[in-house]
Amino acid sequence: MCASQEATFLLLATACIQARKNYQLWDDKLKKYIDDLKDPGPSGKPYSARYIGSLVGDFHRTLLYGGIYGYPRDKKSKNGKLRLLYECAPMSFIAEQAGGKGSDGHQRILDIQPVEIHQRVPLYIGSQEEVEKLEKYLV
Repeated sequence: MCASQEATFLLLATACIQARKNYQLWDDKLKKYIDDLKDPGPSGKPYSARYIGSLVGDFHRTLLYGGIYGYPRDKKSKNGKLRLLYECAPMSFIAEQAGGKGSDGHQRILDIQPVEIHQRVPLYIGSQEEVEKLEKYLV
């Protein structure tokens, strides 16, 4: 486990898992995904965490080094905390232009029709492979 226990974010790059302050508030399927990342798998290296604490900074790191950034929904924030129109959609657009993917865990962020200006959604963004792997866990 990472030294910093204050993380609310999920940022997984090659060999990366987040410290889980809100882990107990997450959905069991998301917890399983995170727990499975601790297993070294075929590469022989388990994932570890990296985060700065801001969407733009963390996502920039994900663009540079690969992996996945996430801000999941939890029991306190049923719809997540990030805003669809001016946080999730712009970052998802950039990710897709770079060959990645942005998802709320079930659908493409850019396919979500906003119903209010400050609508909040969960966000998982990064390499297409990692986001699709996460989506399979959340089905």
